[in-house]
Amino acid sequence: MLLTGPEGLKSLTEAYASHSAIPGFVAYNLETVQAIVAAAEAHPTHPVLLQAGSSPFKHAGRDPLMRLALDAAATSSASLGVHLDHSRDLDEITACLKAGYTSIMVDGSHLPFADNIALTREAVRRARDHGAWVEAELGALPGDEDISTNATTTPTAMTDPAQAADFVAQTDVDALAVAVGNVHGFTTTPVTLDLPRLAKIHSTVPIPLVLHGASGLPTPQLQGALTRGVAKINVNAELRRAYLQAVQSQLPNALPGSDVVSIWTAGRQAVTEAASRIITQLSQQP
Repeated sequence: MLLTGPEGLKSLTEAYASHSAIPGFVAYNLETVQAIVAAAEAHPTHPVLLQAGSSPFKHAGRDPLMRLALDAAATSSASLGVHLDHSRDLDEITACLKAGYTSIMVDGSHLPFADNIALTREAVRRARDHGAWVEAELGALPGDEDISTNATTTPTAMTDPAQAADFVAQTDVDALAVAVGNVHGFTTTPVTLDLPRLAKIHSTVPIPLVLHGASGLPTPQLQGALTRGVAKINVNAELRRAYLQAVQSQLPNALPGSDVVSIWTAGRQAVTEAASRIITQLSQQP
């Protein structure tokens, strides 16, 4: 079942109130879309965001992946929103909204503060015309969305609580992605979130917060985030690793017969299992 924008926003605010979180899983192709949907169907009471966004579009093509995600969500028994992740392009945002996306993330974090506000306000205006809710980002989150680069976060790159309050007031966004020590992808050293900073942001920003780069985050850190306003957790690298490890283990058996189906099947099952574990973890109150 494809959640409408208002239904998805209601689910997000309910997660915010209960100190749980909605997972946003990034999908790149048919198998990862199917895997995420299967995991969601195994947890019918917990909404899931299927994130077919800007970065995966570069691999699969915007229209094919967009239609695949929307059709999979619409025909599923699970409660699924389809979310445009990390978009910096208003034309892309408009195309996805017109196609039926239920939420979008406009990413102006690379821009000066005033320009980020301007871009975000326009994205919000367009999303409202289509009944979708909007996530924005403030603060510089290091790392790569598609490849683990062992990036680290510096204090100057983190989200400023006072600036976050100003940003939300001027843009009317529904959720805010923050930089509090989180990093895109896996790192060689454990990630340590700046939980006091996150608490300050939570106290000044009256909307749900979003944590990108949650793959491999230690459970105490994750639980600390959930009690400090985080109601949406993005997961990408953990699913990618599960897929690749399954493919690697299956290759010796598949190569002699050029059996690509067994490779795709193993990868899909591994992603389903990883996503299912994460849904269970996020549904448990700290």
